[in-house]
Amino acid sequence: MIIAWANPFSFFAEIRWEDIFKASNETMYMLVFSLLFTILLGLLLGIVLFLFSEGQLLQNRVLYSILSVIVNVLRSVPFVILMILIMPVTKMLVGTSIGVKGAIPPLVVAAAPFFARLVESSLREVDRGVIEAATAMGASRGMIVLHVLLREARTGLIAAITITAVTLVSYTAMSGVIGGGGLGDLALRFGYQRFRLDVMVVTVALLLILVQLLQMVGDMLVRTFSRR
Repeated sequence: MIIAWANPFSFFAEIRWEDIFKASNETMYMLVFSLLFTILLGLLLGIVLFLFSEGQLLQNRVLYSILSVIVNVLRSVPFVILMILIMPVTKMLVGTSIGVKGAIPPLVVAAAPFFARLVESSLREVDRGVIEAATAMGASRGMIVLHVLLREARTGLIAAITITAVTLVSYTAMSGVIGGGGLGDLALRFGYQRFRLDVMVVTVALLLILVQLLQMVGDMLVRTFSRR
């Protein structure tokens, strides 16, 4: 008895791969730029939170409490709702509230507080004796931050960047709800709304591969810098 096997590639025969390629580029564009701004803003906010916390160089309970509440509020708002809430601000900043450009501001607003908390936690793990030694040697606060805190916490910061990058991948997928472009938008418009299982499978697979690559690179960097 001869069994005729169906061609497994026929399942993907109707996929427009140029759309997949375009959506992948849009996802990478959103990820790179939103991660860049998230690191810049989140790192600054995390350092300020740490310095204002109890027992640190710029201890200030009032300012720390205010910043902490703002960070907690932004972290607690679901990303889909946050995108809708800040649409006017997004349009004011980039000229549009939809598309790839329109997705970047809400991505940063959602991820920066999350990253800031990770930065604060990483800085808290730095041995206090190292900070006290640098202070006793006459180092300025700026030097302590740049050459002591950030240097000693670098492995934790790299791990924090990795976690944030992976989180941003999921956020870019959710941005498809407001027509943000990328693989999430393609999966929603073609995979879900048009019942195209083949498109859904490919987009999900690409997102999983991207997450895995980010995690592998992050783990490799952590191992490299932890040996130094």
